[in-house]
Amino acid sequence: MARTPTSPAPPRVSAPDLPREFAEAEPARRADLLAAHLALSGTADLAHSSLEQCSISADADAVDLAGATLLDVDMSGVRIASLRLRDAGIRRLRIAGGRIGTLDLSGARIDELELRDLRIDYLNLGAARATDAEVSGCAIRTIDMPQAELTRVRFTASSSEEVDPRGMRAKDVDLRGLDAASYLDANSLRGTTLTGFQVQQLAVVIAAGLGIQIRD
Repeated sequence: MARTPTSPAPPRVSAPDLPREFAEAEPARRADLLAAHLALSGTADLAHSSLEQCSISADADAVDLAGATLLDVDMSGVRIASLRLRDAGIRRLRIAGGRIGTLDLSGARIDELELRDLRIDYLNLGAARATDAEVSGCAIRTIDMPQAELTRVRFTASSSEEVDPRGMRAKDVDLRGLDAASYLDANSLRGTTLTGFQVQQLAVVIAAGLGIQIRD
């Protein structure tokens, strides 16, 4: 993939455009919410909802936003065992501070996403189409990105135990700030940017992908 002198281009991420005041609202499937604040607990079903200029706080077992549309949404200080955003349409979503067990973004269409200062056990980006995403200060145990299409995505001051990029298509994906213990498939890192030290760590995986045996 052709690179420009300024590659990798940084993500174009802006803060959600939020109102000064919010109306309190209750979660409901297929809800249509504008300028609302949601305090979620237990199991919250917001599947196929529309949330615009909303703020969310949560101490919940499960939050279902599958198939939802999120525009200018802020989530801060959340504790959620399972946050489901599968097949969601996202534009300017910020999740900052807290702990999430499973963050499922598989199949999501993402335009401007910020994940900041989070602990995540499992981040699923399988088959997601993401443009302009910033992951900063996050500790993520497992990152799955099979068949994902990522453009202008950057990791800074973050770590992961295992990354699965198989089948990923990447453009301007900056992994220099991701301290990953292992990548399952180095061949799928085409289109990403790594440091020299990271490439050295990947040498065995790269060699295996090329059919090279390493013997001392």
